Amino acid sequence: MRDLVILGAGGHGRETLDIVEAINAARPSWHFVGFIDDGEVVADRLERRHVETLGGTDVMENLDAAYVIGIGSSAVRADLDAKLTAWGRVPMTLVHPLASVASDNRLGDGVLLAAGARITTNVTLGRHAHLNVNAVVSHDCEVGAYSTLSPGVHLNGGVRLGQRVFLGTGAIVTPGVSIGDDAIIGAGSVVVRDVPEGVTVTGVPGRW
Repeated sequence: MRDLVILGAGGHGRETLDIVEAINAARPSWHFVGFIDDGEVVADRLERRHVETLGGTDVMENLDAAYVIGIGSSAVRADLDAKLTAWGRVPMTLVHPLASVASDNRLGDGVLLAAGARITTNVTLGRHAHLNVNAVVSHDCEVGAYSTLSPGVHLNGGVRLGQRVFLGTGAIVTPGVSIGDDAIIGAGSVVVRDVPEGVTVTGVPGRW
């Protein structure tokens, strides 16, 4: 089994560990070494999982282990990716055994698919894109690098997401809509028209 570390020891990082453990339960694949985190961690939550932190991001410069980023912030994932790529590190793509990946799809390096995530056909997921629990991406969609789909997000067919887009829990994007880089789609919003870069969308239908 290959050694693996998770960058980020918060809630999203611990959920990422759930994905690793589920993969190993189905077919032993990874030896989890520990978390990497530059900030303060809640020690008792890690102790209950019998895991530890190895130090800050700089540890990765000389650590011979695969990695995945378990951090919800798209911007932080992009910054870490640039740093780790400069050190020659290559991220792993993790797919929970209870996720569904159908035909003719392309998953970039560092992609995470949590339990219940669904992608159908001719879907492209960019580098370090994250699909949380029960997120659905329908046919012919493109999800840009570092974008985050929170639990229960639904992208209908032909949707295009730019880079670093964040979609809150339960957001819905209707067919053929394009969303620009760095846009934020609020929880429960329904997006029915193209969204420019960098705006925050809320409501039904979504407004900014």
